Amino acid sequence: MVDSRVALRIHEHAAIYLTACMESLFREVLSRVLRSALVERDNGIPKITQESLEQAISNDSEMWGLLQPYQHLICGKNSSGVLSLPESLNLHRDQQRSGRGGEGPGYSQAELRTLEQSLLATRVGSIAELSDLVSRAMHLLQPLHIKNPSNGTPVHQKTNTTVHWEPEALYTLCYFMHCPQMEWENPNVEPSKVTLQTERPFLVLPPLMEWIRVAVAHTEHRRSFSVDSDDVRQAARLLLPGVDCEPRQIKAEDCFCATRKLDAASTEAKFLQDLGFRMLNCGRTDLVKQAVNLLGPDGINSMSEQGMTPLMYSCVRGDEAMVQMLLDAGADINSELLLDNRANVEGALQDGAENYTETPLQLAAAAGNFELVSLLLERGADPMIGTLCRNGISSAPMGDMNSFSLAASHGHRNVFRKLLSHTEKDKGDVLSLEEILAEGSDPGEKRLAPQANCGGTLRTGKARLRALREAMYHSAEHGHVDITIDIRSLGVPWTLHTWLESLRTCFLQNRRPLIQGLLKDFSCIKEDEYTEELITHGLPLMFQILRTSKNEVIGQQLSVIFTQCYGPFPIPKLTEIKRKQTSRLDPHFLNNKEMSDVTFLVEGKPFYAHKVLLFTASTRFKSLLQNRPAAENTCIEISHVKYNIFHLVMQYLYCGGTESLHIRNTEVMELLSAAKFFQLEALQRHCEIICTKNITTETCVDLYKHAKFLGASELTAFIEGYFLKNMVLLIELDNFKQLLYEPPPAESPASSPGICSDILQDLEKTLATRIHSIHLSTSKGSVV
Repeated sequence: MVDSRVALRIHEHAAIYLTACMESLFREVLSRVLRSALVERDNGIPKITQESLEQAISNDSEMWGLLQPYQHLICGKNSSGVLSLPESLNLHRDQQRSGRGGEGPGYSQAELRTLEQSLLATRVGSIAELSDLVSRAMHLLQPLHIKNPSNGTPVHQKTNTTVHWEPEALYTLCYFMHCPQMEWENPNVEPSKVTLQTERPFLVLPPLMEWIRVAVAHTEHRRSFSVDSDDVRQAARLLLPGVDCEPRQIKAEDCFCATRKLDAASTEAKFLQDLGFRMLNCGRTDLVKQAVNLLGPDGINSMSEQGMTPLMYSCVRGDEAMVQMLLDAGADINSELLLDNRANVEGALQDGAENYTETPLQLAAAAGNFELVSLLLERGADPMIGTLCRNGISSAPMGDMNSFSLAASHGHRNVFRKLLSHTEKDKGDVLSLEEILAEGSDPGEKRLAPQANCGGTLRTGKARLRALREAMYHSAEHGHVDITIDIRSLGVPWTLHTWLESLRTCFLQNRRPLIQGLLKDFSCIKEDEYTEELITHGLPLMFQILRTSKNEVIGQQLSVIFTQCYGPFPIPKLTEIKRKQTSRLDPHFLNNKEMSDVTFLVEGKPFYAHKVLLFTASTRFKSLLQNRPAAENTCIEISHVKYNIFHLVMQYLYCGGTESLHIRNTEVMELLSAAKFFQLEALQRHCEIICTKNITTETCVDLYKHAKFLGASELTAFIEGYFLKNMVLLIELDNFKQLLYEPPPAESPASSPGICSDILQDLEKTLATRIHSIHLSTSKGSVV
């Protein structure tokens, strides 16, 4: 609604009502699909599939049109074009109910079929036929609504009144529903020799029932009792494709229908006043005197039922000649200047009573009328007053829209600055007992800095701080980041949500200087505000900025943020894997030819071992021994492991642990690869722990690549934590920047699992896990 700019101001209640309407629509769709879905045999639950959903909607005359992606509204027919009455307006069912209850007129089956055909008519041949159909339809539908207000039939706000159709409305409706061929059924009418094809195809014509329903809805919206031609045109704009008309203008309403409820004398006075308004609207100066005599005791300043004078109507239409003529005739030029006539500057706001209305300043701020805002402020309007007022006190709950919030949410920066610059008269804030007890306890609620650029001072109380926080939220939600930055410059603290929304807007608008300023301000957000939103929305956004910007300054700022989010706690350590007690031999038999029953060939050198030990060591050794050729003296060749590394592996197996191993730093990576290959988890973990103890900023990138290649997930996670904890230093190194910014290579069948994964995605997952364990879990930092 905001993006399409359907109006100068979008009320928040409109969005709420629209959301509620959509929710009710989806619930209704689901209920109808469930009624038509097949029931599963096993559990008796209706089975919903895409086919069953499409079939149920296509056969539903009420729902199918609502769910089509067309600008016009399709009602009363299904996807095949078959017309049908809505389920809530079942004439046969209502007839049975009224028959059992003894209420209402009885209809025969033939009469019911005739009424149904009348409601579903799409074409008429004459105005007389249409008048008869509308009369019967209105006679039927309005009593049905009195008994069942939820059946979707035309209604009025007062059920004891009747909505009438003006003759011009019937003629307008006949224009849209007229079918010339139907006139030829009359034997007295001769068809024309040349016919212009102006008809619309049958598939786009709505039934009469929908014309009545939409037209009456427009009538009720303007609180009238008669349907006029403009209501029909507005209905055509909704129901027919390619039909448009201008918005309804403000004009003096005809009193034709209203006079039906009045006595003869009052009816005559109404008609005379209506005639007076019409005479003034015609623009003839020689009729002004006669028109004034017809308007009543107030003369040319008489007000219509809408509360408007002839001068007001002329001003609304922009008719300068008529305005001048009325002024010359003595019209009160100050009739519309309400403030000069002691009108309340706060509008309908009443002290000492509950109030849910809006002040003129709120409406002017939402519309962006700078001159009117300035005038109202000069006359003493209070920008702090919200929509909700109880017992003379304007409360400011979260979500209440005051003038600051309205100007900020609609992006009127000049109006917002005008509200800030206004020098407000000193008046004490009304604080609740909770606020009084909490006064001064919140270090984040500091006194707001004076606005040097606007030449005014701000109220330093909690009410003004709440108002500006609310305005900051609305400006961030609607993408008006300039207003958000203005509010921040006043000293209003960031919340995580407003900061993230502002950062998202700047990123989408490619405003790099503002992005740098926002990233610099992240340190102002308290850690206790870190919520799930930081994980679900914040981290993906910041890593996306890092991925696409490739800017050194932004990269450094994001590194600071990531390190701050990772926290001061140490990186989770890796723990040794306790190896289960298996078969072991004395170290004396290590590479001892005596009593050995298997020989490995490593780098061309024999290495003697024993099957009894290797069969239980790992699945890989067992597979090597089982796939060994049958010949007795055949050696098992190990081609990708160095001799000294293989010796360490065998020493680990024969000694039954890592205590006797002396591993050099230059051998750790190769031993890790060998342990991974031979599926020795305890030895692999021991090598990983050695790597974590010896990791440095110079070796971490190569170590990470090797761990990724091997698929060592525990070591990879540790190094990712090391990256995040030391990212401020690492971001300056070329090899780390190359690791971050270069796209991963294309995955091939020969590549190891995970080698082609995105480093930024992995860092994002690691940081999300860390934030959750420190700030969101119940342990609050104990799980690190």
